[in-house]
Amino acid sequence: MTPDPECESPMTEHASDTRFLHPRYWSAWLAIGAMYAGAWLPWRVKMTLGKGIGLLAWRFARRRRHITETNIRLCFPELEAAQQRKLVKDTFLANGMGILETATGWCRDPEHLRHRVVFEGQEHMARLQTEGQGALIIGIHFSTLDLGGALHSLFFPADAVYRPHDNALFERFMTRARLRIFGSTIDRHDLRGVVRHLKAGHNVWYSPDQDFGREASVFAPFFGVEAATVRLTAKIARMTGAPVIPLIFHRDTDDKTYRLEYLPPLEDFPSGDEHADAARINAVIEAAIRRHPEQYLWLHRRFKTRPEGEPKLY
Repeated sequence: MTPDPECESPMTEHASDTRFLHPRYWSAWLAIGAMYAGAWLPWRVKMTLGKGIGLLAWRFARRRRHITETNIRLCFPELEAAQQRKLVKDTFLANGMGILETATGWCRDPEHLRHRVVFEGQEHMARLQTEGQGALIIGIHFSTLDLGGALHSLFFPADAVYRPHDNALFERFMTRARLRIFGSTIDRHDLRGVVRHLKAGHNVWYSPDQDFGREASVFAPFFGVEAATVRLTAKIARMTGAPVIPLIFHRDTDDKTYRLEYLPPLEDFPSGDEHADAARINAVIEAAIRRHPEQYLWLHRRFKTRPEGEPKLY
């Protein structure tokens, strides 16, 4: 199998910068090499290996398992204890597969996956494209997030808001990989950049479903739990007039096909009430997660920031 010419080996792509030869970057080199190699495995092998990675993490990553167990207990109180335990384990398996899916999205031309995609709701985006209007695309932190971005690029262009990685080598690798998928990348703190791109008619992919701290957030219900929810979604929509379109993407149960679905643009959004707007975004995300809850990134501390006077949950 011959590698895509558009995706040269990361070893040659980054090694010319001698600072990355320092031992502090050796673990990043190992991770990049492993991702590049994993991206080229046969699909069935890739998914089996991903499940194995997830199983190992479920057994030995006790801190992450505690976080996941806490999230599942809080968000699915209607499930019996055995069902909650199964969902925790399935979450690790799905996120293990997500590592190999991310590698595939970053290191290979997404065109080779076109036959694996079912895309619904394209008419919502097509209409906006015809009108020359950019959309604020609400992505969600499923295990398939980065592969979903690669698959999305087969149909519509977009720029992506992202959080820079702390490791400079991995940041370079990650950014260059995403620039093969997206038109450009925008630091999550660069509000002016987001506004500028939307006003220029670009689509911007933005994921508001993580805890960014008290100052940037209001508290709104998420699976019945008050969660710090960023104000920025409504603020961007108000500043730009851009329609807000949720994008749902899942791995099908056969572990080899994917479903992407655009929902219609949110009506009467923003409303002017930041709490109501935050609650609405959370409700849309929650409904999407409930379709395949094991594929969500329950491994992160979604409820890290608590209202005044409430104890920590993790």
